[in-house]
Amino acid sequence: MTFEELRAQFPVLERIAYLNAGSMGPLMRATGEAMIERTRRDVEDGRGGKPYFDEVLRLRAEVRSRIAALLGVTEENVALTASTTDSCNVVLAGFGLRPEDEVVTTDSEHPGLLLPLNVSGARVVVAPTTGRPSREALETILSAVTPRTRLLALSHVAYTTGHVLPVHELKAETGLPVLVDGAQSVGAIPVEAREIDFYTVSCQKWLCGPEPIGALYVREPDALRIAAPSYFSQASMEKDGRFEPKPDASRFDSGWVGVPALAGLVAALDAAPDWRYERSAEAASRCRDALAAAGFEVVTEPGHAALVSFVPHGDPAETVARLYEEGVVIRDLPGTGWCRVSCGWWTSDGDIERLVAALAKAVD
Repeated sequence: MTFEELRAQFPVLERIAYLNAGSMGPLMRATGEAMIERTRRDVEDGRGGKPYFDEVLRLRAEVRSRIAALLGVTEENVALTASTTDSCNVVLAGFGLRPEDEVVTTDSEHPGLLLPLNVSGARVVVAPTTGRPSREALETILSAVTPRTRLLALSHVAYTTGHVLPVHELKAETGLPVLVDGAQSVGAIPVEAREIDFYTVSCQKWLCGPEPIGALYVREPDALRIAAPSYFSQASMEKDGRFEPKPDASRFDSGWVGVPALAGLVAALDAAPDWRYERSAEAASRCRDALAAAGFEVVTEPGHAALVSFVPHGDPAETVARLYEEGVVIRDLPGTGWCRVSCGWWTSDGDIERLVAALAKAVD
């Protein structure tokens, strides 16, 4: 299908310049139809019996295999969770950190990673990457590593600046375990997670799936303790609750995921085009150039991912609210003074033109 044909599969884009996939991606018509059909079957046929549970397991397996393909890993190393936050909690609760341990992160991280870090039991060391050129990120983060560092925990793409962080280089330089928050990377840029120890996935953002579904890649499942077991964690169980864990990363599955949501996610994953990454990069580049040409200070450097952050001419929250009234959806980033634009493969030149026009109107 052509760009125009695929873009037409998003009903919201008929009326709205939707530029906020970094929070929640737009839903395709096929995704909604799959969810409605699955819900209709549940209402009419009930949610029980062997055919129903066979279908549940089939959908879980299909999602797992598709996420694995996106990460360049095997499906045996992928767990299904509720979100990236959920995935971070799975890792940090099971990692066995102690008060004398240190975890190095950055000052560009989302609360979904920072809050689990804060209760992990370790000392959190924050490397100051925000406000510095992206080329300095590797050296800045490495300078925070000490002999007491047991884990590096950071985003692949910073949700604030939109910059790609050097997660693979950090792994190669330090040899330390690395936990990557992949909320702003998976579906937006190509990802190869095989050599990373833990890589989290958010399915409702750039993958345009329904919420709440996430995933977690675990390179060595046997090396991570099961701290929050679910029904799906066990291969067999004794009467007192002792259990034999599943042999693969499915032992870390968070629990039940709504069947309509699974069906909708499969539809969304199957509809994404092969050229999505190139198109997202082109859209982000055009957006950055358009904002700069209109006189805005653009925070995001060229050539990174699909997020573009900039300094608005007025209050960021008020700017976002005024743009919403004009049919343009972006978000502000509290505490930074910035607004953020998400450019997906579905983003058109017209969307970017509407953004710039709405920004000009917002300061009139």
